[in-house]
Amino acid sequence: MTLLSRAECRLQAHPLALDAALAAGVLLCMLAGSFVDPHGEHSVSWSIRSPDPLSLLLMTLSAVALVFRRSAPMTVLALTGAASVIESVTGDPRAPVAMSAVIALFTVAAGTDRPTTLRAGLLTMTVLTGAAMLAGPLPWYAQENLGILAWTGIGATAGDAVRSRRAVVQAIRDRAERAERTREEEARRRVAEERLRIARDLHDVVAHHIALVNVQAGVAAHVMDKRPDQAKEALAHVREASRSALNELRATVGLLRQSGDPEAPTEPAPGLDRLDELAGTFRSAGLQVEVARTDHGTKLPAAVDLAAYRVIQEALTNVQKHAGSEAKAEVSVVRVGPNIEVTVLDNGHPTDDGPPAAGGGHGLLGMRERVTALRGTLTTGPRYGGGFRVHAILPVKTRTATTGENA
Repeated sequence: MTLLSRAECRLQAHPLALDAALAAGVLLCMLAGSFVDPHGEHSVSWSIRSPDPLSLLLMTLSAVALVFRRSAPMTVLALTGAASVIESVTGDPRAPVAMSAVIALFTVAAGTDRPTTLRAGLLTMTVLTGAAMLAGPLPWYAQENLGILAWTGIGATAGDAVRSRRAVVQAIRDRAERAERTREEEARRRVAEERLRIARDLHDVVAHHIALVNVQAGVAAHVMDKRPDQAKEALAHVREASRSALNELRATVGLLRQSGDPEAPTEPAPGLDRLDELAGTFRSAGLQVEVARTDHGTKLPAAVDLAAYRVIQEALTNVQKHAGSEAKAEVSVVRVGPNIEVTVLDNGHPTDDGPPAAGGGHGLLGMRERVTALRGTLTTGPRYGGGFRVHAILPVKTRTATTGENA
């Protein structure tokens, strides 16, 4: 950021200081203009002429009023207009007090609507110009009187132009924000609809074929001793139904794959029995990882085992990507009653990429969906003093496993 940009940001953050600086500048301009003789022998001359005390007082009061032009624009316009009228009637030679009224009129026009600008502008032009022409010491056609008319009109027009530009820019921003929200909502809606459709397809496939497998398995168990040939035929139907279910599941899940995705692995899904191997891969990549486990002897369902492994894998990946080169990670797996708790802590400091926000990022969303699907809970967020914490609570017995045991 350049020096000018930093100064602009600071001034925008402190509008009262900006208005005070503007008032000081206007006061200097009015003081300088009070020493100019517009009726010199040949042209405008800078002959020294001292304004009277009343003119100095009016210039000072009108400049001080400009400090509060944002908080009370109409009041400031009335005060500066009154000071300008007094100077136009009594000043000889005249000081440019009307400059403050032009700035106040610009502020009113930039912060209100067009009808208000029109009324305030016409009233200011009429009062200031009429007072200068009818009651001032100069002839009505003097250039100073016509200058008041021109400058008040310019102030009102410029303020209205600024207001119109701000309105157009704000309207563009609002339309862009609405369009962005609409696109995000449409994307979320389509994702939800697609997930619902795939879930229904999977339900239909699994329900149909599992029901068939259940019936044929019951038949095989019933006739196994007395009619082995019929039992073999039932088992063949079981194998055929399971093969069809697998093929249809593969086809349905394949819809979710994109071109270029790797083929599905044929080895068993990983679990916590491969946690040491997982930690070793991160250690070889330069990340210091410590593992502590008190879950030995706990047999987990395949879905819970895989979810715990994936949570640790994703959390360590985030540590390696976002926590810095000197970060350390601590992994703990603890059996607590009917649940197993997985915790990944790090003491890293954010890199330029920034840490994953609590609840944000595709990795954290994936972890949350995976844990929530098993009726678990996932908590993520920064640690006090630095670092990040990922904590997952997973039930040791899922609903599917409990149903199978009860059967």
